[in-house]
Amino acid sequence: MFIGIGTVVNVATVLVGSVLGVLVGHRLSHRTRELVTDAIGLVTLLIAISSALTVGDKALSDAVGDSAPVLIVLGAMLIGGIIGSLLHIEERLEGFGSWMQRRFDRGEGQSTFVEGFVSASMVFCVGPLTFLGSLSDGLGRGADQLYLKAVLDGFTSIAFAASFGWGVAASALVVLVVQGSMTAVGALLGDVLPDAHVTALGATGGVMLIGVALRLLKIKQVAVADLLPALIVAPLLVQLLVVIRN
Repeated sequence: MFIGIGTVVNVATVLVGSVLGVLVGHRLSHRTRELVTDAIGLVTLLIAISSALTVGDKALSDAVGDSAPVLIVLGAMLIGGIIGSLLHIEERLEGFGSWMQRRFDRGEGQSTFVEGFVSASMVFCVGPLTFLGSLSDGLGRGADQLYLKAVLDGFTSIAFAASFGWGVAASALVVLVVQGSMTAVGALLGDVLPDAHVTALGATGGVMLIGVALRLLKIKQVAVADLLPALIVAPLLVQLLVVIRN
């Protein structure tokens, strides 16, 4: 596999789902959709726990000490969460999606193509899995998170395309640009950051992914987007401890 495969698969599922939605319409029952979402949530939880457990990797403990890795993740989540909450990241992302929909909502004559394109683009690209999955793929830590997102987006695109038509398929281009860019950022970080810093980033992302799983399972609506600054804080805390130890 190659870096970026997760985005390629995601784009493919959006296109296939859109075609199925246009051709056969939305025939999945509500119960089936709920069951599929629950299954994706459970597998997301499995991958999240696996990612979070990398906090015990030797590269990180050698750099900061045996007792510090968990504290680094905790500190990153707390500091990142405070920053994200003060910046209202989750609220701003949701507001941006609403603004885009209003921007193109011009009454009865509005093209369903544009409406489908905007709505699908926001759903597929404005979410924590977009950032977490793309960064993980770029860092070379696997595309499992994007594979899960691809399945979820595929089923969503079927429902959207049944209502809005081919505009949903056009949103695949936005997915390609946004996730491709984030994957490139992850690849750049992987070349620049030492293994300990990358491990801390991945473990922190795993804990955040647990929040995504809780949302999918409808257990708790964790404001995961507000925690995104933790992905920046975690490597900084590692660097701080490395400097102090040396």
